Amino acid sequence: MTTTRPAPGGAVQHASYPTKFASLSAYEKGGVELVADDARHYAFSNIYEVASKTAAWDRVAVAKNWEYVLETVRAEGTSPWYTASHDEFAICMDDAGGEVLVELVKLEAPVASDDVEGAMLVEGEPVGPKMGRIHLKRGHQALLPKGAAYRFVKDGDPGVLLMQTIGGALTQYRWADICQTV
Repeated sequence: MTTTRPAPGGAVQHASYPTKFASLSAYEKGGVELVADDARHYAFSNIYEVASKTAAWDRVAVAKNWEYVLETVRAEGTSPWYTASHDEFAICMDDAGGEVLVELVKLEAPVASDDVEGAMLVEGEPVGPKMGRIHLKRGHQALLPKGAAYRFVKDGDPGVLLMQTIGGALTQYRWADICQTV
């Protein structure tokens, strides 16, 4: 990325700032620098580091705001079928040089009732018409609509998904294991 700004006297300066994209195989852990506060007031984790230590398709919360969570997911192989009583979003953060495939089925009968929050597993094969497929590459986002069943397929090297959802029975809270505390 090149930034231009006027310098004293009207001359234009050019500054170059390289953008580095992380991946499951190449990331640097950042940190929080505290000035006059306590580290216990913050949750800081690295989604790639969390995914590197997680089993395939585990949904580990890395951020929380009221009932809403961001979950890091290690994409590897074929996931089980999921559904939710609310929309969810999946962002492909690392496709490991391939893609993450999302398969969608419109459920004939909803599995998740409106009073159940978060994603839940669909037992067996979902019953209903196929809605289509989404091919996710790094930076692509998919809407996982309410009342649909979805699963992910990631061939080759593992990738990383970041899910926006509501915390539920499948959400794993591992704050003590993943957060910077000093």
